[in-house]
Amino acid sequence: MVQLYNLHPFGSQRVVPCKQEPAHFCCGQDVLFVASTAASCRVDVFTVREQGRCEALGSFATLGPVLRMAHSSAGDYLVTIEEKSKATFLRAYTNWRCMSAGSSRVCVRMVGHKMEESYSEALKEQMSVVEMPLSDPPLCISCCPVKGDLLVGCKNKLVIFCLKYRVINQNLTVLDFERSLILHIDNLIPAEVAFCARHIAITTELDVLILKLELVQQSADRTEQCAQEVSASEKAMDGGVKDESPSTHPLQLELDEFIICQKPMELLGEESKLCGIPVALESTELPTEDTKHFQVQYLLFRRFAPDQSPFGFCEETKLHSVQLLPVYQTGIPATVYEETENKRRLLSLFCFFSLPHVGYLYSLGKLVELISTYQYSEKSEQAVLTPQFLHVITSQNLQCFTVRCSAAAARSEDPYIDTTVKACPPVTLDVCTLRMQLFIGPRAICHFKNHIILLTKADTEDITERRKPTRRMLSRKADHIKSRTNSESEPGWNLYIINTVSTIQLYREMVEYSRTYENVKTESCIHLLSEAHLLVRAAIMDPHFLESDEKEDLLRAFRESCAFLGDCYSRFDTKDYHLALPYYRMSGLSMTEVLKRLVSEGDEIQTYERGFIFYLTHSLTEDSNEELSKESGNKVLQILYLADPVQLPDILCSPSMRNICPLTAVKYLQKVEKMMPSVVLTLTKAFFALKMGDLAMYEHEMHSYKETTLACGFVGQPRLLQQRKEGIVTPTEFAVHLKEMQPGLLVAATVALHENSKIELEEADTFFKLLCNSSENTIPQLLVDFWEALLVVSSQKKILQELLLRVTSQYVWRISKKQLPETKPLKTTEDLINSCGHFGLIVPWIASIMSVGCSSDKDYHEDISRLQSLLCSQSLDVASALPVLEPLREAGSVGLSVRALCSARLGRHEEALEQLLRRSPGAAVLYAQHELKGDTQALWWNKLLPELCKRTRLTGNDCPVLISSLKETLSIVAMELELRDFLSLLPEDGTAAFFLPHLLHCSQRKLLT
Repeated sequence: MVQLYNLHPFGSQRVVPCKQEPAHFCCGQDVLFVASTAASCRVDVFTVREQGRCEALGSFATLGPVLRMAHSSAGDYLVTIEEKSKATFLRAYTNWRCMSAGSSRVCVRMVGHKMEESYSEALKEQMSVVEMPLSDPPLCISCCPVKGDLLVGCKNKLVIFCLKYRVINQNLTVLDFERSLILHIDNLIPAEVAFCARHIAITTELDVLILKLELVQQSADRTEQCAQEVSASEKAMDGGVKDESPSTHPLQLELDEFIICQKPMELLGEESKLCGIPVALESTELPTEDTKHFQVQYLLFRRFAPDQSPFGFCEETKLHSVQLLPVYQTGIPATVYEETENKRRLLSLFCFFSLPHVGYLYSLGKLVELISTYQYSEKSEQAVLTPQFLHVITSQNLQCFTVRCSAAAARSEDPYIDTTVKACPPVTLDVCTLRMQLFIGPRAICHFKNHIILLTKADTEDITERRKPTRRMLSRKADHIKSRTNSESEPGWNLYIINTVSTIQLYREMVEYSRTYENVKTESCIHLLSEAHLLVRAAIMDPHFLESDEKEDLLRAFRESCAFLGDCYSRFDTKDYHLALPYYRMSGLSMTEVLKRLVSEGDEIQTYERGFIFYLTHSLTEDSNEELSKESGNKVLQILYLADPVQLPDILCSPSMRNICPLTAVKYLQKVEKMMPSVVLTLTKAFFALKMGDLAMYEHEMHSYKETTLACGFVGQPRLLQQRKEGIVTPTEFAVHLKEMQPGLLVAATVALHENSKIELEEADTFFKLLCNSSENTIPQLLVDFWEALLVVSSQKKILQELLLRVTSQYVWRISKKQLPETKPLKTTEDLINSCGHFGLIVPWIASIMSVGCSSDKDYHEDISRLQSLLCSQSLDVASALPVLEPLREAGSVGLSVRALCSARLGRHEEALEQLLRRSPGAAVLYAQHELKGDTQALWWNKLLPELCKRTRLTGNDCPVLISSLKETLSIVAMELELRDFLSLLPEDGTAAFFLPHLLHCSQRKLLT
């Protein structure tokens, strides 16, 4: 549906001082080219100044009457199709601006002609005409606005000429063209073509075909495959033609007087291959290493039936005004407040074409889709699409429609559109007519910058009728508009330059117009403000935005339009009420400013719509640095208590509500508790009781639930313990109080927060360091308690090793630095062993080592036993922990126990035995009894027994520990080995009396078995 508003997008108009009636015209950069209908065979060039003032720049002769003409901004050349002696010629006019300097020299050359050095100096001061011969007459032309390449439509084929910059010498570069590609399309006579960024749009009277040339890696297999595809398409098409051919029908003679109309169809994307129109590519450029190879991708095919409506006859139904519109990325991808380099990179591409009474706008992105349909009030003659408007001329009107290009392009540019962060009016928003301006006999139209060029030609009866009343003016200020009143200036035609008003002026008018709908038609108000927003957004996406004089005004208008849309979605009861939040965010308004816009002063009770409540709850439940005043906070509390009382604990814990009166907060919480009590509500009441200093109330609330229930309650409202300020987690007064009075509850609550993804491990580190006033490199005991508690309950394998290494490092640091924890640990080693599988039972031989340790080690017994318990479990990756354990290498008995445990865990038993025999022989046998089993049992007689014999021989009777260890070892070996093997292990010079009991024991065991 097209909505109609009576706005004023057109400003003043001026008449182009043409001496002869224009046949064709086009615009380029800052000039207007006009080819007359008379036999003068000339093109007049006019420069367009501010406010549409037109001055003659010069003219140049053509070969014959101009049938088609187009200008390319890239390369700044004019291309024409001219007729002479019933033959058509394709010519490009380059360096035409030298006419303004008074030069009349012209160089005519063939395309691709090699220019000699002698022409170099002359080429600077003369216009060049490039002749481009074709085997078939050219029918239509289009220039690519991105690269300046030229597309020429002929019968059954399209020809592409690439724009080349020929370097003659270091002071001179000239334009040239190279015929690079031919697209052969059977049974197709193009009426119009459009060309942009390797996209091609072709229209016949009733068909539209859009193609894309894709770069491919050329190979023999690929070439053969393409040939087979083309051949298959041709066969399919031939078969289809044969099936539908009237000649096969027995009633052909009776049907000769009828028109056969093919069925309308629309094929998008991959389906458009089924259109039955084969396209074969023929490369014509000279092959080089840089030669590009293409394949054809079908994007869209649409076929229309002749119009049989009351509007017109069948033969009047013809497509016109095909156009490809590029939208560029402006270098402002994320937010309009950030300025980056203005890069002219293609962002989106749109295609428009029109029937006499309906226009169609398609988006050619990852998906090809129809985004808008335009219904005209009367038969259209021509249309021109811009990023902001669609201008259509009919027999009596110049109509201005809105477009959705900026809405579609914004979604391609910014992935955060359509979230709670950002918003944009939908692409499906109904288009509207901003203006239907009366003109007599519009014939042709084109557009550039903020100017519309309009050719009007009145019939004889129109001229007579026109002289009776006063002609209707465009602008509301008639004194700003020039009109042609003398009889000599009215030959029945006029060429106008119509200035569109500035974006800011039209935006303000649309905003003012929307206010008439505020209390009457909700949807109309939102629709018009959405149109105003898209108008400004399109201006911001213009490639020249960063250099625009209106830059700051446009940014201000953008923020203002977001605020207006936020107001609408807050005040009106609409299904899209949630859009209030992203629009207010994009407006840059603070919460206080939004409240002033929507909440009236005084104590009267207002009703608030869902959009405003949605904005408030989401804004307050997020971490913000903005603090509401006491009065504003109380007002918000009153509003949300009536609208959504369940959200009250979340709201009251918001950083923005720091200034709220605690007593007022408790009163509202007590009202809510009567309706729906919860542990979160109780904790929130305790939080505000602390703020008031009412410890009795605090104790009462905290004793309402068990400690485990309270710990889980903090998961429902983490901001009772920690709040974020500038991205850093900081503890609250509640957390500070719990640290002193109930540290176990604080640690349990933090563990619950971590396990429910409410706080990250690094954030918890910062939280406890700030809570305990510790430096960056100091680890408080409460943080170690948290790590240990997390090891007990955590099921996240990815952080397990990190936690184990952290506690190991802390234990090692305290033992090596002889530092006691500043507070008593919440759990003993025994508690951890009993509750956590990552802390193992300490093996017996460790006690033997520690029994001869230094007395000072007893002061750090807890840390030592925790470390030994970790090494006795199978959880810690010992290889990774070795660098952490390095400071204890020479730390007496502690160091020995740690090294032996590491060797045992790594399977290095010989190394462990060597260490123990050297430092603690008594522990060596206990180690062997505990560790040497199965495959390692042979170490008893291969390693331990020989070493003990050797060391005992050296020390004699001076070391009773060695003698007792040797006896114990002999007893165990005697039980395991055969008598002959056991005997072979005994030293030859040993005392028989010492070894004889063990030999007897071994032999008796054999007899018993």
